[in-house]
Amino acid sequence: MSRSYKRSFAVTTALLPTWIAVIVIYVGTMLWSIRLSFTDSTLFPSSNYVGLSQYAKLFATPKWWAALQNVAIFGVLYVLGCLVVGFLLAAALDRKIRFESVFRTIFLYPYAMSFVVTGLIWQWMMNPTFGIQASVRAFGWQDFSFDWVVNPNLAIYAVVIAGIWQGAGLVMVIALAGMRGIETEQWRAAQIDGVPACRIYLSIILPQLGPALAAAGMLLALGVIKTYDLIVAMTNGGPGYATEVPAKFIMDSLFQRQNLGLATAGATVLVLTVIAVVAPFRYAVHMRARRREGA
Repeated sequence: MSRSYKRSFAVTTALLPTWIAVIVIYVGTMLWSIRLSFTDSTLFPSSNYVGLSQYAKLFATPKWWAALQNVAIFGVLYVLGCLVVGFLLAAALDRKIRFESVFRTIFLYPYAMSFVVTGLIWQWMMNPTFGIQASVRAFGWQDFSFDWVVNPNLAIYAVVIAGIWQGAGLVMVIALAGMRGIETEQWRAAQIDGVPACRIYLSIILPQLGPALAAAGMLLALGVIKTYDLIVAMTNGGPGYATEVPAKFIMDSLFQRQNLGLATAGATVLVLTVIAVVAPFRYAVHMRARRREGA
């Protein structure tokens, strides 16, 4: 038996428990959940199959459509906002400012916090009774209004602000690492030609950060699909259905309404959504790697 074969066998044996856990725990429970979505399960699992009736009920529920609309609005604004703000922060820190490590820690710190803490902080700050609105009015601006968190038309945008505040630090770190890996000769050549710094970042630096920003965007997008704790801590889905999201709809169906079949139907739709988001990105990365190998 060759040494390479022994090493491969040892590695495979060491990873065997992990593969078993993935197959049994993750894949197994996912398939079991999909199976339950075709039954009339309520508080306890049932073997009484009802076909696609749970999915028909799901998409006939106005609250589910409101949740889909809200997560789409939140997802687009959250991902784009984090990418823009994170890139701008990285560009500012890349200028070799004083106390860079301090600012980098400050900007990254919100990402280390849980979404529950973030939601509670911003829920307090946007509360019209004792938050920013009350503080500004205490200084004499009685007409100032910042009641987004209780406004049905603006509540989802309040959640977006809180999400960007937390997620922009991740993009900043990834973008800053990419900027520091770019050759300094490009900077010198552009500066000799008299190109402004903002034009250098937009026309030279930004295109080279495409893969890094795409990876950051993918991480943020996956977080959007499973958004739950930020919504619960900040608005609890209200006012009305203004900030309802699919993950909260699923949890409410499972624990409050004891409708296991409807909850697993919603979870199955979310799984398919994750696959639809991840699969094109993974395919693009795979094709890019193959082109590099072919070159």
